Amino acid sequence: MSTIAPHDENEQKTVSSYVVGFILSLIFTFTPYLLVVNHYISGRALLITILTFAMAQLLVQVIFFLHLGRGANARWNVYFFVGTFIAMLIVVVGSVVIISNLHNNATTLDQTRKIIDSEGIYQVSGELTGACQGRHTNHQIVIKAGKSSPILTIAAKCDTLTFVNKDAVDGQIMFGTRTKQTTYAGLDKLAVRKDHTKTISLSETGTFKFYDSLRPVVSGSFAVVDDK
Repeated sequence: MSTIAPHDENEQKTVSSYVVGFILSLIFTFTPYLLVVNHYISGRALLITILTFAMAQLLVQVIFFLHLGRGANARWNVYFFVGTFIAMLIVVVGSVVIISNLHNNATTLDQTRKIIDSEGIYQVSGELTGACQGRHTNHQIVIKAGKSSPILTIAAKCDTLTFVNKDAVDGQIMFGTRTKQTTYAGLDKLAVRKDHTKTISLSETGTFKFYDSLRPVVSGSFAVVDDK
């Protein structure tokens, strides 16, 4: 009757552990890869899935390859791993939350241009921003009886343009056309309350159209030329 020596039995357990760990590692590596390549999921769900597989991969490595929980002081090794895992989880989750918050609250290019123009920041570290230094002639576009006048306003760069709403209803000036909206100097819309005015600085040259999104008949355009 043959018997298996304890040493041989331990070697068999070790080899089996490596084989199982290797197979699980392959599964936990290729599964998120296939999810990303084939676009099965996206966005936050994809991020959470990848993090989950990464944590599972970590467990496979420490259990099947580093043999955590076996041998002397196994309990303390488990405690140490749990503490390390929690610390890593806090760091990873905290980093994701911070990066996501910064991304969602970051100033967009249009918002940056709007701030630069409204604050008159014409130079940063010696570089010109395109904002106006000083103000020149003021031009007015009067909205009355559902129409804007004049239909075309010609102004010089760094002049100001004032929308005067003399109607009894509020208006919302949009730039571009109704089928293709654009921005002007970082502005995408301009709320003009009834019997109120709104003034913008003409820091961009070119010809621009505008319309009132609340009243289809109100529209017009203005041209800004460089007076240098």
